[in-house]
Amino acid sequence: MKNKPTISSADYAVAPGTKLDLHQHATLAEPFYSSSKDYKKQLSDSTDKLKKAQELFYADNRYSLLIIFQAMDAAGKDGAIRHVMSGINPQGCRVHSFKHPSATELDHDFLWRSHCALPERGQIGIFNRSYYEEVLIVKVQPQLLEAQKLPYKNLNSGPFWRDRYRSIVGSEAHLVRNGTKVIKFFLHLSKEEQCRRFLDRIDNPDKNWKFSEADTAQRQHWDSYMSAYAECLSNTSTAVAPWYVIPADDKKNARLIISAIINETLAKLDLAYPQTTDARRAELEEIRTKLLQGEL
Repeated sequence: MKNKPTISSADYAVAPGTKLDLHQHATLAEPFYSSSKDYKKQLSDSTDKLKKAQELFYADNRYSLLIIFQAMDAAGKDGAIRHVMSGINPQGCRVHSFKHPSATELDHDFLWRSHCALPERGQIGIFNRSYYEEVLIVKVQPQLLEAQKLPYKNLNSGPFWRDRYRSIVGSEAHLVRNGTKVIKFFLHLSKEEQCRRFLDRIDNPDKNWKFSEADTAQRQHWDSYMSAYAECLSNTSTAVAPWYVIPADDKKNARLIISAIINETLAKLDLAYPQTTDARRAELEEIRTKLLQGEL
């Protein structure tokens, strides 16, 4: 019996300085599971592993973890978050979904509202979309920049976008230096698979609520979005905050890959349970004695 292939983050990472061409990245890969039963077993094992890692991560209390998901509509971000994170303690994890910015948010820099939602030490924060929308949807629809009242003479120019990439890279480097580990997933979906998923949402009454005309409006700009994603990933994938391009046409396979990368990332941290001092042990022993003697 052949050994199952192992999932390595290096196979999906965008190397710093790479000029990315998403056409050269598959949206469908050889599955890491042999059957639905095998998939469920592997995902269960992986979520159990993540649960144990989270307990240690929380107890260590020196790091935080920021996980960013970006993708076109129907790529499976919600399902990936729900399935991959299903085994962890909800007290140690928060998911933030960023919608159209409010008037107050527009009166701040484009990173401000995301920074307000960053995870504290010992916590896992998940951004379902993020500040990266400011170099993606805003780039494809530059009229959205007008509401930001920015002091640039030439909005939607090369220097403007380079400044935004620099701000993002600098911000993430600052986070990493201060204990926040950053990993970013781009769920790479094909236009054909998105069409199939949209049709499923239309044909299945239980999924009608998931579909809106706005989804198809974004689909009309597919090539522009692919170009914006390629440029974004090329300019913002770094050694300390890498992007991972995840083949997303197979939802189950994508979840296994994402789960493996998160576990691999946590395993590389020098985590440890806090050491109990001699003074603390003596204190605990005194309390133990009093409990046994009924004094407490």
